[in-house]
Amino acid sequence: MTTKREETGTLLSCRSAIRVLDATLRDGGLVNEFRFSDPFVRALFAANAVAGVDYMELGYKSDADIFDREKFGKWKFCREDDVFAVLGENKTDMKLSCMADVGRCNFARDICDRGSSPFDMYRIATYINTIPAAVEMIEYCEKKGYETTVNIMAVSRETEKELSIALEMLGKSPVRAIYIVDSYGSVYPEEMRVLAAKYLEAGAKYGKEIGIHAHNNQNLAFANTIECTAMGVNYLDATVDGMGRGAGNCALELLLAFLKNPKYKLIHILRFLEQGYMRALREEGAVWGYDLPYLLTGVYNRHPSSAIRYCRDGRTDIVAFMQELLDQE
Repeated sequence: MTTKREETGTLLSCRSAIRVLDATLRDGGLVNEFRFSDPFVRALFAANAVAGVDYMELGYKSDADIFDREKFGKWKFCREDDVFAVLGENKTDMKLSCMADVGRCNFARDICDRGSSPFDMYRIATYINTIPAAVEMIEYCEKKGYETTVNIMAVSRETEKELSIALEMLGKSPVRAIYIVDSYGSVYPEEMRVLAAKYLEAGAKYGKEIGIHAHNNQNLAFANTIECTAMGVNYLDATVDGMGRGAGNCALELLLAFLKNPKYKLIHILRFLEQGYMRALREEGAVWGYDLPYLLTGVYNRHPSSAIRYCRDGRTDIVAFMQELLDQE
């Protein structure tokens, strides 16, 4: 008798429905104010394309009335002319995506028709309390001709009832995929299985794909990602060298090494890493990856902003920091 788990996959199975998204420029941009050089972006684009990556996320579509263009690199805003100037026309099989945060994107002004855009997909980022606004953005982008997905952020802080309501609302929208987002890196694999089952049930009901975006505060981003993969989650986020805010994300090279689909070719990401692009970012001052303060915000299910401040201030009193987090209870 075939079980539901066997139908959706195991850690050794290969599914053609899997889609890998590289979020290095977007999540990694939170580390260096989105100041990636044009040669870096071109090299990463070329590596992803030949490695079989399905989507490359170039950054955010942020509102320049809220964020000062002088304080950020171009990938914070992802203007169409900037994308075309750096990458030209995309003639590869890999699709390009951009993230739009609810309340931080003037979508009616800044998101043009798909025919005039280098982007194939917009990913809408929302908290539970802004789901109606997210649905409005999803509907707008779909009407403009884009694929859409949605990230429900900080899911580890939400109640089961609130999450059920959110999944129902998004299920009734035209969004293509709904992402589990462990923003704080707080979720353990056993808990992730429960979350994945809940999302997959909603996905089956409404015909939606499910995705996973994991953070590495407790060194569990890769484990949680492959656990979701085995459960039947098909949209998988990763970043090269795990580059991302705070403790970072699931490393793309780990994910490609794990996936059994022959379309994914690890060697091209290794060649990109071999060329020293990520090492150069670290030498320029970009900091990401597992560290004690991020571990603690993950353990105590807290936003990583306090850990980021701890690191920026050069603090070493980790026990005092732990007590500060406990005092927030």
